[in-house]
Amino acid sequence: MRKLTYFVACSIDGFIGDPAGDASSMFAFLDEEFLGYLTSTYPETIAAQGRAALGVEDTADRHFDTVVQGRGSYRLALDAGITSPYGHLREFVASRTLGAAPGPNVEVIAEDLVGRIRELKTEETGLGIWLCGGSQLAGELLDEIDELVIKTYPQVYGSGMPMFGSGFAVTDFTLESVRTFANGVIVRTYARRR
Repeated sequence: MRKLTYFVACSIDGFIGDPAGDASSMFAFLDEEFLGYLTSTYPETIAAQGRAALGVEDTADRHFDTVVQGRGSYRLALDAGITSPYGHLREFVASRTLGAAPGPNVEVIAEDLVGRIRELKTEETGLGIWLCGGSQLAGELLDEIDELVIKTYPQVYGSGMPMFGSGFAVTDFTLESVRTFANGVIVRTYARRR
């Protein structure tokens, strides 16, 4: 059974974006050290255009071969005229309103999201599934998330889009590792406590 990993960026106070979902203020922390970590450890989480710009377009996937994102996250690519932002991965977009997939590499999950994720988790591909965002999608899939990789940026938002857009529920995870960077970013990895 492969893992569903919520690999996400957030502020110190747990927001993945401002009230409209914009997290562009976090880009200021993409310095040489942190970008080096991302391109060597999680290269598949860099969008195709970024991979080309960073010279890692031919780098093998290390953790994931599949990405799942919500309509809001995917809309950022569509608004830029990009129908397949992670063309190096199998791409799924969870949306009840998007309609037909706008690109040949994208499958829209309009119904039974949890069932489809459970199907994907049973595939034996050798690599996991990256839950890219957003907040509502993470909330709907909380019971299916096996691992959290949280990139915490040294910013406080005060309010905004929470990591999980769901009702109150205590879900325990175990801290597996912590990596700190000179720019103040912290990457924490947690495994679901079974």
